[in-house]
Amino acid sequence: MLLKLSATRLASAAAIAFALSLCAGPAAAQFAAPGNSSSDAPARVEKVVLSGAADRTAYLPGEPVQVAARLAIAAGWHLQAHVPTYDYLIPTTLAVEAPAGWTTVGIDYPAPSRYKFAFAEDELEVLEGTKRIVARLAVPAAAASGPVRLVLHLRYQACDDRQCLPPVETSALVDLRIGAGGVPAAAEYFADPPASAPASAPAGAPAAAPTPPETGATATTAAGLPTAARSLPAILLLALLGGFILNGMPCVLPILSLKLFGLVQASGKSTRSIRIGALATTAGILASFWALAGAAILARQAGAAIGWGVQFQQPGFVAFLTVVVLLFSLNLWGLFEIPLPARLAKLGDAGASSGSGDSLLGHFASGLFATLMATPCSAPFLGTALSFALGQSGGTIFAVLTAVGAGLALPYLLLAAAPAAAKWMPRPGTWMLTLRGVMGFLLAGAVVWLIFVLAGQIDSVSLALFELGLLGLAFFLWLRQRAEHQRRATGFWWLLAAATAIGLITFAARATPAAHALPGAATASGAASGPVAWQPFDRAEAERLAASGRLVFLDVTADWCVTCKVNERIVLNAPEVVAAFRAHGVVAMKADWTNRDDGIARFLAEHGRYGIPFYMLYRPGRAPHLYGELLNAAEVARVIAESAASR
Repeated sequence: MLLKLSATRLASAAAIAFALSLCAGPAAAQFAAPGNSSSDAPARVEKVVLSGAADRTAYLPGEPVQVAARLAIAAGWHLQAHVPTYDYLIPTTLAVEAPAGWTTVGIDYPAPSRYKFAFAEDELEVLEGTKRIVARLAVPAAAASGPVRLVLHLRYQACDDRQCLPPVETSALVDLRIGAGGVPAAAEYFADPPASAPASAPAGAPAAAPTPPETGATATTAAGLPTAARSLPAILLLALLGGFILNGMPCVLPILSLKLFGLVQASGKSTRSIRIGALATTAGILASFWALAGAAILARQAGAAIGWGVQFQQPGFVAFLTVVVLLFSLNLWGLFEIPLPARLAKLGDAGASSGSGDSLLGHFASGLFATLMATPCSAPFLGTALSFALGQSGGTIFAVLTAVGAGLALPYLLLAAAPAAAKWMPRPGTWMLTLRGVMGFLLAGAVVWLIFVLAGQIDSVSLALFELGLLGLAFFLWLRQRAEHQRRATGFWWLLAAATAIGLITFAARATPAAHALPGAATASGAASGPVAWQPFDRAEAERLAASGRLVFLDVTADWCVTCKVNERIVLNAPEVVAAFRAHGVVAMKADWTNRDDGIARFLAEHGRYGIPFYMLYRPGRAPHLYGELLNAAEVARVIAESAASR
């Protein structure tokens, strides 16, 4: 007798929840704004590093003060002049916040440059490179001796050849002292800044492009591709290949186990039923990727940073997925089955074979679920495609993510094209009861992984309570099954289970954040707890060490990134890599992106990346070397050895 797969009923009931989790908006969807963990406000994209200094160490009451604001504008970007070419453009303005009684005598803005950009008919006056704005103030005659803090507020809008970001305001502090004994200071702030090449050269004049990071043969950043490979057709092909390879990554294996079960059942169905089920799964995958594209475009328009897999930085999302995967596992073990309302069941079963127990809505939801499980993984070619797409227009983002979705759905498209292939699967029978239980254990393994991710996001007490809540959820469903077998009402246990599931997700979303310690970091006794002594990433320190002749290896990772963990366990802890680190004195730094962090998001975007894993080697006197998403121990050691030899 054929076994009825109630997991499809569960998937049907969960389809709306999956869709909402993907379409909830930029703050909760795949391409969320990686901002401060204490706030859900969209993260700003800043293209200027602002710093300031005063021209003396101390001032007497009544003396004039000059404060210089230094603007380090990101390569490839420009700001509008203080008096822009057109009235509708956003001017660059500086304001000085000073104590009561201080007056701002004037502010001197730098002379803009005039350049012809592809998007404008006339030349525009813009600021590029490193610029200086000088504010002139007067110390009150009655000012008391002691320290004084000034705050510089810079408002600007950054643009490149393709787009303009929303205006942002950034600030910098300047501390000075009122009293005698002042001497000139910060001469470098008041000297003329070095000339720099524009983002877009004036007509007829070549521009000196900044030296990009070097990439190895396995690197897959868009910046590292040859010009020809950066064409949209080539990127779409890479996106298709990357999406297809995702099917073999650890993140997707649990949902593949469910689809394997479905294929076994499909061997006893009609060709029409197999084709319709495969197309419904494909539709679910594509719909979820279209939702991701929409979220990415909305996030871009809101000025938010966007990235691949960052929804896993939200404890509430991880808790939601944990509960859903646990329910799938319990469903496969036979603890419950969700009967759909008659009208919804009739709609879902339209087009499916009679009596199969599989609905179109169930197949569609399994496609959504496959996308949810795929997002914390990366794959070869995927990083290249996403890095290219997320810096382009909305149409390009939509096209590339559609190609990724088509790649992920390719096995189901092939099954729809050749449904007779399902006949090669073993005929269904009672042996599927055992297979169903095994599939449940595979999904339970995914629950273990999700709890591991959550352990890096909430404190240990909250995690223990969450785990007890999961046991409670399973216990209530077990009691519901007993009541059903005894022909008693089950509504009370359904209510308890639903309340527990909702409570668990809400509790995790509001739990106390976890305190993070880097694996392999030095302990209080000074000994490293792993083969590599990792340090927290400090960009200024990494650049200083590289300037002094040291090699610095950077690993941007997260607990939810399965690819990162595989690379760390198999490659970065490999004997040849550890030996190369020690032989050449490599300083190992790790940036943890488990939780939302604006600084890491901006750092990745600067290097053309919108997801992890990310690996980079700082090298003395040379541009950093970028590795690909999937590391090779021999390649890592080779690049380190060559870089050390060229010092």
